[in-house]
Amino acid sequence: MQSFDDGKQIQQLSNAVGGTGTTTPTISTLDNEKQMGKSWGEDDGVNESEEERGSSIDDEVVEGPPDGGYGWVVVCGVTVVNACTWGLNSAYGIYLAYYLSHDLHPHATRYHYAFIGGLSVACSMILGPLVAFLFRIGWSTRQIMLLGILLQVASLIGASFLTHSLVGLFFTQGVLFGIALGLLFTSSIGTISQWFDKKRSVANGITAGGSGIGGVAFSLGLSKAIDVVGLEWSFRITALIVAVVNIIATILIKDRNKTIKPTQNSFDVGLFKRYRGFKYVLAWGFFSLLGYVVILFSLADYGLTVAGLSTQQASVMAAMLSLGMAFGRPCVGWYSDTHGRINVSWLMTVISAITVFALWMPGFKGGFALCIIFALVNGAVCGTFWTTISPVTAEIVGLKELPSALSVVWLSTVIPTTFAEAVALALRREGPGIKGVDGYLYPQIFSGVMYLVAACMLWLARKSLVDRLIEEEKKNGVEAEKGDGFMARWKRGGRWWRWVKV
Repeated sequence: MQSFDDGKQIQQLSNAVGGTGTTTPTISTLDNEKQMGKSWGEDDGVNESEEERGSSIDDEVVEGPPDGGYGWVVVCGVTVVNACTWGLNSAYGIYLAYYLSHDLHPHATRYHYAFIGGLSVACSMILGPLVAFLFRIGWSTRQIMLLGILLQVASLIGASFLTHSLVGLFFTQGVLFGIALGLLFTSSIGTISQWFDKKRSVANGITAGGSGIGGVAFSLGLSKAIDVVGLEWSFRITALIVAVVNIIATILIKDRNKTIKPTQNSFDVGLFKRYRGFKYVLAWGFFSLLGYVVILFSLADYGLTVAGLSTQQASVMAAMLSLGMAFGRPCVGWYSDTHGRINVSWLMTVISAITVFALWMPGFKGGFALCIIFALVNGAVCGTFWTTISPVTAEIVGLKELPSALSVVWLSTVIPTTFAEAVALALRREGPGIKGVDGYLYPQIFSGVMYLVAACMLWLARKSLVDRLIEEEKKNGVEAEKGDGFMARWKRGGRWWRWVKV
């Protein structure tokens, strides 16, 4: 994706700096600088040399992402992995509703059950630095993923024998499953960006949609399996399914680490100094996940306790949220490739907040139909972070430093994913006369506000890129587009509202 708005601006820049003995920047050279990590968010005066980055511009031109080919096979493999990891994790709402409605552990509170789901996500995210370390000492993507599959099966089988032990569920369904999820996800997510450039967001959108497909399948399947064969055997059947499917997917996934030679630092503090917009991207993820986890894990219980739905209807509602993800995330990816990855991510974050306030809060009044509409519409946009975080981070830091940057990103998500649902349950109200009105009002407000704050953070990240563009234009004598039309005024507007494809 070019950092300039259109060919006209690029031509102006080329004319401004062209001449004898001067390399004229073109679309390809600008993109190649991005592959080197020289994105528009990088501060002047602290750039690493080309030798320190371990490659030259000529190497990057030859070895750039193929934008397709075997990359589409990798997309299929990662999509399946997401279905059997994040898709299964999103179905924890089914388990949560079961735990809250059955007295399996007399001394357990709703906060205990909320922390089980939060632990699985938090443990997966905290694995980012460890995965980077394993890559650095020579482990391959396939080896790390196979270890993850082994631990995932162990966690599900272990949970099946420990359903009446709260500590056992904390360890198996929470910690151990989270470690497995982290090994599978963080080792495979970066491979997509290695294979794609102009189609990077749509490819990541397709793979992110896999979690929606898995969410539909597991939400409906687990609800039925628990009714028919019981909680214990539902865990064992799930373990068999994910083992077979993930092994096949792991065989298909292939990285390009030998070609790109990415940096694999576990925690590179220098990223905050080199890239002005990076801290705002982290803040965007932090706040948007606070809103996202509340929706993801609360929807089934909301349907049962507030909207007055049956168990089957509540599971269908959760499945529709996942169905919205399956269809919405690829569309978000395609749209962001067309109109700018940060632009579209910001817009989808705002829409997520609007759907919470406009559709979820009055959902109990509209009954099952309005709940389904909310699940489908919100599902398409609420998880935009997972769809675009890799492309958006690549826009800020470049492809070469993407693995190190994502390692920091995953760490920043530990707190929101751990405590978001516990906060939601603490805000939930129950009692005679208000159960069907205010039960989830405060969690809904919390979720919507977090999305609005996240949108503000991402707009600051966008501003940092626009600042860089304006600096480059002034440095090279590029004139702002002339004209009195609305679009002309927008394109030459200030750094806060100027239209540019970023």
